[in-house]
Amino acid sequence: MNDNKGKDTKVNTQGPPAAESPAVGGYHADSFRRRTRCVIVFAVMVAAFAVTIIININSGNVHIGVGEIARAIFLREGEDKILDIIWTIRLPRIIVSMLLGGALALAGFLLQTFFENPIAGPYVLGISSGAKMVVAIAMILFMQNGLHVSSVTLIAAAFIGSLIATMFIVAVSFRIHNMAALLVAGIMVGYICNAVTEFIITFAEDSDIANLHVWSMGSFSGMSWSNVGVCLFVVGIGFILTMVMSKPIGAFQMGENYAASMGVNIKWFKIALITLSSLLTACVTAFAGPISFVGIAVPFLIKGALGTAKPLVVIPGCMLGGGVFCMVCDVIARLAFAPTELNISTVTAVFGAPVVIYMMVSRRSQH
Repeated sequence: MNDNKGKDTKVNTQGPPAAESPAVGGYHADSFRRRTRCVIVFAVMVAAFAVTIIININSGNVHIGVGEIARAIFLREGEDKILDIIWTIRLPRIIVSMLLGGALALAGFLLQTFFENPIAGPYVLGISSGAKMVVAIAMILFMQNGLHVSSVTLIAAAFIGSLIATMFIVAVSFRIHNMAALLVAGIMVGYICNAVTEFIITFAEDSDIANLHVWSMGSFSGMSWSNVGVCLFVVGIGFILTMVMSKPIGAFQMGENYAASMGVNIKWFKIALITLSSLLTACVTAFAGPISFVGIAVPFLIKGALGTAKPLVVIPGCMLGGGVFCMVCDVIARLAFAPTELNISTVTAVFGAPVVIYMMVSRRSQH
């Protein structure tokens, strides 16, 4: 009997390592696959980013060869006309479209985290429309009094409008927990803000209406290096603060109780989410007008491509993916019916709306 017990003990002592080895090996293999997938996705986005920049600079009323582009950018050499087109017109537009596209995607990600709803986005929830309404009021008041409308004024006005719309949606979300109902509430907010905007425009001067009409349709045209500087500053701050909040965001994704147990101050965390998303949305609306569906479609596509919802990976992914998405849409808007230029929301809706429909249908089928 003692011998059998000894044998049993020997088998049990040797058994666990043999059983654990495949699990440990599987974990490392799985982790390696996830890292490889993320590297591949980011590499593809960087390549798409570089190609899109070249196409953006290359295409237009004046065709510019790749060699001329390289000399103009890296050596500042070439014809004065080519240098002027690249440095004065096309590069500022490209950089702003990249920054604002990334800002929209980040704002969408933050709103989706706050509402715990993948359909939440600046445009769909009416936040962009709220920003548009207050910017329109500010522009008309300033122009009628012969005052210059600065970038800071536009962003401040858009920020106020974004906060007003966001706070209304937050108040509604406390009473309505159904995704479809919250979506309808957001659409209604958008309609109300658009109606107020149109009412204000009706009583504006003809010259003011022309400026407001071009802006309200959504476009990256007419950007300057001063616009680039302001966008870089605002969006850069927003991106850095979002990255700093990546750990609390990850905890919040596991639920409010879990986040609170991890030491996250839920009240201030939610205020930070709302403030950051409103600031990013305000910057986009102030410079390019309201742009549709980017804030919903891009975070969804990035999460799907990366195969993870970890904020530390998804946040830079949204920034880069949103930039590439808007740059591609801007190329299409410029070239699809050249010399007529489409407004950017028309193009983003064509590509973004089907993604949103797919999200809603897939979630419905899961329930």
